[in-house]
Amino acid sequence: MAEPIRIRIKLDGDLADVRVLIGHPMETGLRKDSKTGEMIPLHFIQTVTVTLNDRPVLEMQCNQAVARNPYLQFRVRGASAGDELAVNWADSRGESNGIKAKVPAGS
Repeated sequence: MAEPIRIRIKLDGDLADVRVLIGHPMETGLRKDSKTGEMIPLHFIQTVTVTLNDRPVLEMQCNQAVARNPYLQFRVRGASAGDELAVNWADSRGESNGIKAKVPAGS
């Protein structure tokens, strides 16, 4: 089961400030299991894609150097209240997860 993704969006004019917390172990392949002493296999997010109304606005490639439970913060220009923002990731084991959220009305 994929770990949760949490997202917060704040709209200011046509600029959406997006904060995303991705639950993922992000194993480097260099740690040993404390109970068995065996190496923990490599397991990390490879790609993150963000779309606004199905239009790509961010594509990111990661490696095993990214910390557990990655936190991303970015801005998207051209957003409006009610637009749909989707964040999706895929990892080195072929697992994936995603979340969709509506852009709230601005402050």
